[in-house]
Amino acid sequence: MLISMHNRFCKYTILGICLFFTGRSFSQTAQTFEEIGRFLNDATLYSEKYITPATDAAVYQASAGWMTSPKKRKLYDVTLGLHGNVFFVPKRDRSFVINNSDFSFFTIENQTSATVPTALGSDTQYYLVGQIDNNQIRMAAPNGVNQESIFYPYLQGSISLWKGFEVVGKYSAKVKLKRGNYQVYGFGLKHNFSQYFKSLEKHKINLAALLAYSKEDISFDFLDTYTSYGNLGINRITGKVDTWQFQVSASKEWKRFELMASAISNRSDFKYMFTGERGQIEDVIPVQYILNEKLRDIYKTKFNYIGEISGRYQFSKFYVQSTVAFGKFVNTNLSVQYEF
Repeated sequence: MLISMHNRFCKYTILGICLFFTGRSFSQTAQTFEEIGRFLNDATLYSEKYITPATDAAVYQASAGWMTSPKKRKLYDVTLGLHGNVFFVPKRDRSFVINNSDFSFFTIENQTSATVPTALGSDTQYYLVGQIDNNQIRMAAPNGVNQESIFYPYLQGSISLWKGFEVVGKYSAKVKLKRGNYQVYGFGLKHNFSQYFKSLEKHKINLAALLAYSKEDISFDFLDTYTSYGNLGINRITGKVDTWQFQVSASKEWKRFELMASAISNRSDFKYMFTGERGQIEDVIPVQYILNEKLRDIYKTKFNYIGEISGRYQFSKFYVQSTVAFGKFVNTNLSVQYEF
């Protein structure tokens, strides 16, 4: 019921603005209103299929490498590390199929069906066409990053506190991707449990748990074209992901080498919005605002269960660590750390 009321509100808002600004007859404006309404529905449908694989992948990228070691450190020990994360894009998430029957406004130019790229896909170009006020709209469908793997660096640091607690933080500057940007930052709290079992400490076995929060922002170039009202201003779509992560890890030390295995579960809230520059059409119809309201219907919450294996080797106060996370996706992480 609330969704129905919300959709009616959007429709009447568009119609009222059209009547106020255009001075056209009611029948002309009503037809325009219906055409723009169908365009908004199709844009919402396409945006969900296009960006969802990328935001799902962002969760895996943000989940990796939080715990460098489950062992208990001395009070106020500080670790700083430079991490390089490599995410491998699976083929199944690089494209999706669209048919003319999926749309109420658009058709695929010269085709009835096409396999088009997601945000993680190729740069193969397709065009979508439609009409507003008997004027043809021809849009270049958005392309993907066209990369089989995505690399981004970030900084991570931690400081050990009392009774086996440790605070962890990570931050990446905004990383430029082909046709997009990616950024992640967050903090976590670790606690060592093997300190309560002397037999485990004697055999160099370490146990710990971690609770962490991260925020992932990912954006891509989207649709932009010109109409009789001007350009639409939906040339960039952004996904914002808030993730809470719980991780349990165990490790075994052999002199300078430590092998760690982890089980990770996380809960992610996904929000989507258009964040491009204001279009000329906004002088007549608040397209970006209305689309962002419609995108609320595709907000979602997802749970992930991830396994992680890590190896860490010590050189004096430096450590080199390699990590592989696996589940729906595969994500790798290589870091160099220094302990003060």
